[in-house]
Amino acid sequence: MTQQIQEPELTGVRNFRDVGGLPTSDGRRVRAGRLFRSGHLAHATETDAEFLASLGLHTVFDFRNGADHALEGPDVELPGVRNVNIPLSDPADGKEFWRLVREGDLDQLRTILGDGRAAARMTNSYRRIIEQRTAEHSRVVHALAEDSVPALLHCAAGKDRAGLSIAVTLLALGVEREAIVADYLESNAPHRRYRVHRSSASDEARSPEVMELLAPLFDARAEYLVAAFETIDATWGGVDPYLAEGLGLKPETLGRLRERLLE
Repeated sequence: MTQQIQEPELTGVRNFRDVGGLPTSDGRRVRAGRLFRSGHLAHATETDAEFLASLGLHTVFDFRNGADHALEGPDVELPGVRNVNIPLSDPADGKEFWRLVREGDLDQLRTILGDGRAAARMTNSYRRIIEQRTAEHSRVVHALAEDSVPALLHCAAGKDRAGLSIAVTLLALGVEREAIVADYLESNAPHRRYRVHRSSASDEARSPEVMELLAPLFDARAEYLVAAFETIDATWGGVDPYLAEGLGLKPETLGRLRERLLE
């Protein structure tokens, strides 16, 4: 088995890792150095960019929307790498919400996020992306099957939109759900977590209560990904019909995908 790419100490890119090594139900493994995930590349340093360029990437899939790009900026350019932007949430969704997050408006955050509403927001978002974004997920998996590997998939934090896109790809590869969840939960490591750039310096904006209200948004929780899996089962009756009917994957396309990404 090839060695997984060792995780470097990147300065301006959060949550980077090689998905290689995850086991499939038929005893194979995801090939190392073929499929990567991370947070956005907008703040990558020169050293970060040199490392990313060394991976031999064919395509970077960016799942951020216009509001994300306005907040963080575009990805750094990597020589010879194709950049594909596939927004996985409505460009207008959350702009005002993220302003509240950055400013730490406690009263409004309590109303929006308190009493379990934050976790429910995340769970519903995962369900909605699975139900409504089949065209986008199909585009990614078809591209990976054809010519787009090695590939890096990212959103802002590399946890939710990229996490679901990675999960869908791993399901198509036959990776067990438990292994997909375990990889997803690695986003909880302190050095991986998304950094909120606060526009308010007030003590209230950084209070323990604000951080507690925000925690469900920045946590990788198994219940979120399980909700996505349950949506696949409830809507399509399981992974195989989801891949065939939801994503339009033909057996020959799945075969090419697995040939490219498994060992």
